[in-house]
Amino acid sequence: MGTAAVPGIELRELECFLVLSEELHFGRTGERLYVSQSRVSQLLRALESRIGARLVDRTSRRVCLTPLGEEFRTSLRPAYEALHATVESARTAARSIEGRLTIGFQGTADDRIMRSIDAFHARHPGCATEIIEIPLCDPFGALRSGAVDVAVALLPVAEPDLSLGPVFAAQQQTLALSVRHPLAARAGLTAEDLASVPLIAPDAPAPAYWREAHAPTATPGGRPIPAGPSVSTLQEGLTLAAAGRGGMLLCRPTADYHGRRDLAFVPVTGLPDSVLGLVHHPARETARIRAFHTAVTETIDADEAGNARSAGSPWIATEKCGR
Repeated sequence: MGTAAVPGIELRELECFLVLSEELHFGRTGERLYVSQSRVSQLLRALESRIGARLVDRTSRRVCLTPLGEEFRTSLRPAYEALHATVESARTAARSIEGRLTIGFQGTADDRIMRSIDAFHARHPGCATEIIEIPLCDPFGALRSGAVDVAVALLPVAEPDLSLGPVFAAQQQTLALSVRHPLAARAGLTAEDLASVPLIAPDAPAPAYWREAHAPTATPGGRPIPAGPSVSTLQEGLTLAAAGRGGMLLCRPTADYHGRRDLAFVPVTGLPDSVLGLVHHPARETARIRAFHTAVTETIDADEAGNARSAGSPWIATEKCGR
């Protein structure tokens, strides 16, 4: 059964009516609301017009509520106070560095991510963190659904409704191949060599541009690259690569992390490096998200400073990336 539409009521009108019902004086109501007496009258008339009846009787000597006004005040006050409490609770949550922060990651929560989380905990011990793996085939869905607050995701990120924050150091690509594959024994490959290898690709709903970046359909020279199977997870892709169904592009540190006897990881030159970045939904930004953003930025800055100091050293620690 249909219901009649009620014209949108301004919260200021409701607030004015409630204060007037307490003061029963237009001048004092205006003082409490920091508006003129004429503005109080205007807000009341607008509310009465929306409702379709008088709520207040005013003479030259007194102001009182009509029976309908009394009934309306009784019903309105608890609803208005509940709304006000809800708004204040949301504002407090937005400012607070407490509660829970849910962090999504793709493939591997490597040491850079974990050091960022450790730095966040050290500064904000009252905020718990939950770490959730994001499917390789859906890098942004968990952010949009609210399943995670932030995500450490593989670039590129070209989503108009999402915001990209700090990015981690770029890592060279390798190609994961079955040890039985003819190219597995090579010391290195070029991007043009990919024309002879079906590439295992992330499946939908990952955006087409993102899938193309991680499983290109052509070499930089324009040669077509055969399409291999589409997968939902990193482990699924590694298993298919080990079975000889194709090759899968991974950064070198992640290849080391997921090393197995039935796979070879061959470095590839001529491709863009693999890069991770911190992504969040700006409409859901909170103080917790901003604080984690700071922790990640400081971790990245510390790593870059350490790498600069180690530039002349014969040993430089290798970082892991998420894929």
